[in-house]
Amino acid sequence: MSRQPRKKTRAGRFGIAAILTGLGSAAGLVGWSRFAVDRHMDLPPALPGRHEMLATERAGALSLYGTTDRDGVPLLLIHSINAAANAYEVRPLYLHYRQTRPVYALDLPGFGFSERSRRLYTPRLMVEAIRAAVAEIRQRHSVGAIDAMALSLSCSYLARAAVERPEDYRSLGLISPTGFDARLSGDGPPDGHRGRDGLRNLLDRPPLGRPLFDALASRPSMRFFLQKTFGSKDIDEGLFAYDYASAHQPGAEHAPYCFIAGHLFPTDTTRLYETLRHPVWMAHGRRGDFVDYRLAPRVAGRPNWRVLTLPTGAFPHFERPDDMIADFDTFLENLTWAPASPPA
Repeated sequence: MSRQPRKKTRAGRFGIAAILTGLGSAAGLVGWSRFAVDRHMDLPPALPGRHEMLATERAGALSLYGTTDRDGVPLLLIHSINAAANAYEVRPLYLHYRQTRPVYALDLPGFGFSERSRRLYTPRLMVEAIRAAVAEIRQRHSVGAIDAMALSLSCSYLARAAVERPEDYRSLGLISPTGFDARLSGDGPPDGHRGRDGLRNLLDRPPLGRPLFDALASRPSMRFFLQKTFGSKDIDEGLFAYDYASAHQPGAEHAPYCFIAGHLFPTDTTRLYETLRHPVWMAHGRRGDFVDYRLAPRVAGRPNWRVLTLPTGAFPHFERPDDMIADFDTFLENLTWAPASPPA
């Protein structure tokens, strides 16, 4: 009869030890993050040319790169969404097209040099940022419509912006667009998101919010996820280095936590793609973790869509830029669609 209390006591001691170990680990993580991690790394501009900040009413301060010493229809490039996203992701395209036409690249809210305040980052916020950048570009060049190209999840934001203001765009380019897979396809409520407020509030708060992000944005972690993106250990080292510096800035955790909690994933992505009437050029790879395009046939056979598949990962413009650019240029040369006039 005396053994039962001993078991309870022993279990209690194990429980207390586990709690103390957890508290010690948390304290160690906070201490490491605070004293060993540089959250103010030097961050030079990701791209050459003019770099400026746009003050917008709905999206906050936006970082916009631009090279305007050539004539032609402007091209806007938009990076993807991840823990360390920024305009460096479009660098190969930006460097190429700056030689022949006006080209711009946007840092979306929460990334790069754009405002990184603690706020709710949603597809609507990203759409407002794109609309503000496009309005600025159109005004500067006095053009009726521009070409725009986005990566991955940002393709859905660009599609939404084009559906809402079709007159702003001559054509759309989608690189490795999210929304054609079984898991993240979207036939749900329009203009919604998949966010879980409880998860976001749990993650993005002191004392563990920033230390957890610092662990997520460590060099081994970032290299691991980039290798998944490229589908290979042969990643672009310049992109890796810039991503690391970009993730080590004040406020860098806020938008990624909204991404992790689902707030940046639209509910109606696939439907948005099917709604597009613009000429649409799409490219994606066949290697890595982002190769599920089982729903692409819903649009691939349409006369306004051109789909290019390459033996690459999710960033084909880093691996096969010449092939990709040649196909996109052919697509542009054959444009016959004229944007609708803006509503009166």
